[in-house]
Amino acid sequence: MATEQILALDFGAKSVGVAATDGLGLTVVTLPTIFRERETKLRRTLSAIERIIEERGIRRIVLGLPLHMDGREGERSAKTREFADMLRQRTGLPVEFQDERLTTEEALDILKTTGQDGAGRLDSVAAAVILEDYLSDTRPPED
Repeated sequence: MATEQILALDFGAKSVGVAATDGLGLTVVTLPTIFRERETKLRRTLSAIERIIEERGIRRIVLGLPLHMDGREGERSAKTREFADMLRQRTGLPVEFQDERLTTEEALDILKTTGQDGAGRLDSVAAAVILEDYLSDTRPPED
């Protein structure tokens, strides 16, 4: 049975954490974080994402949606929604949102527990957490 390849993104002001399902679509792997000099400089970021989509055969994008702890959306959520629109237009792929509250803290815990340096990896580990959460929310339970 073929499984859909999914890309997860943790969209930030100057970086985008990246994770994807493995070749079988069963587990999550982190990919290098995409950095940019300024928040408004998105052309190279979008091009880098398009390359990943092509290389990995991605069919769906999951984008972390930053919410306040009470569930309200703020300015960062609006920017994330704008980025999602750009992704849809550039890639033609469906983009779904996943609540990303506390994913950075969970990513920090993962890095600390595994003894890894978080420099340059934190955002992609957070993207992996977002994707794991998405998969657990959308996959049917196994018998």
